[in-house]
Amino acid sequence: MRFIVLLSGGLDSIVNFKCAEERGSIETALTFDYGQAAAENEIRAAAECAGRFGVRHEVVELAWYGGLLPEAMSGRVEEGQLKRGGPDTGGSMLEQAWVPNRNGVFVNIGAAFAEASGADAVVIGLNLEEAEVFPDNSEAFMKSSTRALRNSTLSEVEVVSFTTLLSKREIVRLGLDNDSPLDLVYSCYEASADQRMCGTCQSCARLKAAIEGEHLAPFAGRFVR
Repeated sequence: MRFIVLLSGGLDSIVNFKCAEERGSIETALTFDYGQAAAENEIRAAAECAGRFGVRHEVVELAWYGGLLPEAMSGRVEEGQLKRGGPDTGGSMLEQAWVPNRNGVFVNIGAAFAEASGADAVVIGLNLEEAEVFPDNSEAFMKSSTRALRNSTLSEVEVVSFTTLLSKREIVRLGLDNDSPLDLVYSCYEASADQRMCGTCQSCARLKAAIEGEHLAPFAGRFVR
């Protein structure tokens, strides 16, 4: 198969990138700059990942999205304010980090690239844990997006994720097994001058929980705290 990969530089997207690379050819890796605080860091991680495998990388600018972001995602809060939110799997976590129709917009842009380049599918990094909080991280989202694209792409582009039914810990193990470039992962909502992650935001907390108790070289020294 030929793929367009949505590559944010986070854990899920990097592991899905490597899965796609093993299963076919990647036409283009797309990274979106939509006004998020960590845009520069995500672009750097994604560009280095694509570069290692000789894959074309393109940054898609979505300047209009900035006005739709919650304050915590845009960086309009003090450093460290975007926390995981404790054991609550709804409410505050969703309110802090929800970006209106983000994955829906990304998938449709990816599908346009796919149809124009003759690719068969758009690859997106989804996971079982975040699907419990964010509906656009679920298998249902993936399947319904594919159904919708049957009516909006002549080539009937599919939406694919190789990690939809995996926990973060399982995704880490998959990444180790298939030699994903985990040393490049940037799974943090905050900006960083040295590409180290804050260690306290929702995304960092999930990643830290996934590697807890394991001494994994790719993540050594990657967190500020």
